[in-house]
Amino acid sequence: MGVPDEQVREILAKARTIAVVGLSEKVERDSNEVARYLQSQGYRVVPVNPALTEVLGERAYPSVSAIPSDVRLDIVDIFRRSDQVPPIVMEAIERRVPTIWMQLGVEHEGAAATARAEGAVVLENRCIMQDHRRLRIPSRT
Repeated sequence: MGVPDEQVREILAKARTIAVVGLSEKVERDSNEVARYLQSQGYRVVPVNPALTEVLGERAYPSVSAIPSDVRLDIVDIFRRSDQVPPIVMEAIERRVPTIWMQLGVEHEGAAATARAEGAVVLENRCIMQDHRRLRIPSRT
């Protein structure tokens, strides 16, 4: 079930804060490259990684549910193995995050169906940076 480009464009144009689950401090990792790109485009990136306290100048949290409730999340972007997706999606649902984005190679039919049933938009096996560039979303900076 694909999300039309017009809807993806609207999601990316309206989003302000993106939680990046599995964000690595290692610059050679895809998660770090994508998060740096998102920051360069004016998004606030909230790192989620239990092994880190800070990355890319932002405080890191051990889970989506550990992010303070006063931080409004527009997108949860997942860089974890597909078998690790369900609890992350459940935390995003509990927070009423409107968009759940699973990066290239990440998909989970059951978790995606649950999130959609709760009203979230779910993108699977897609790179948020590639879509942002392809759709030519204007930078917020």
